[in-house]
Amino acid sequence: MDTVIFACVHSAGRSQIAAAWFNRLADPAKATALSAGTRPGAHVHPEVVAAMSEVSVDLSQAKPQLLSDALARRATLLVTMGCGEECPALPRVQREDWLLEDPKGKPIEAVRQIRDEILKRVEHLIESRGWARGRGTRVRR
Repeated sequence: MDTVIFACVHSAGRSQIAAAWFNRLADPAKATALSAGTRPGAHVHPEVVAAMSEVSVDLSQAKPQLLSDALARRATLLVTMGCGEECPALPRVQREDWLLEDPKGKPIEAVRQIRDEILKRVEHLIESRGWARGRGTRVRR
């Protein structure tokens, strides 16, 4: 099974959204996702929790975690989101960088746009890697 790590600085916004979408949409027998950060925050940003609750995804109990070496070794793919040089280059791990705006402190309308852009990218990633569950698992907007 493949493991995707979505990483941003605080593991409190973009990476939490991406991991939640991924785990909702991907076949769990094929791949799973984690959120991690180089300097994890104390909690997921409240505006992110609110935007995801609108689409029936509960992040209220999600906990930011450190992108440690041990965690990184589990990864098949590292998707970075705004952590630049802080995110490590990992030997034998493929890496993609998604340039996405940080939702922290943004109005809910902006967070919704970021959430929906991440959904599109996650759907494309899952389809392109063959991690889809099958028919009828796309999120309806």
